Amino acid sequence: MLVDMAVFTPWSALAGGALIGLAAGLFAVANGRIAGISGLLGSLLQSGGEGRDEKVCFLLGLTAAPLLWQVFLAMPQVHFSTAPWSLMVAGLLVGLGTRYGGGCTSGHGVCGLSRLSPRSAVATLCFMAAGFATVFVVRHLLAGT
Repeated sequence: MLVDMAVFTPWSALAGGALIGLAAGLFAVANGRIAGISGLLGSLLQSGGEGRDEKVCFLLGLTAAPLLWQVFLAMPQVHFSTAPWSLMVAGLLVGLGTRYGGGCTSGHGVCGLSRLSPRSAVATLCFMAAGFATVFVVRHLLAGT
């Protein structure tokens, strides 16, 4: 994925981060639960989960936000420099990792670290290290193959 640095502004990134923090905080205060996206989505796929309406609204808000953004400003051009199959494999591996790790970047990295959870700190270090190692292997060791 390439980001056009000519149109990147740190202010939009800061505003996005603040909105993510605000949404996670409001979700925790209103529901007493962590706003981990993989956990929310996973619980919606199971029958008989409680708080279904709130979870659906939260996830719909995540998907509606970029659509609302397009009403006011053009979306940045995104270009993936990899094959579609590798993105699917990566998505599958991330999904498996969130199940084995008991959460994802939003659950551990945003909500867990803000609560000073040692478990979330270890999980965040593990998935960041795995990401760094994956990029190194793919970009430097497998680049010529």
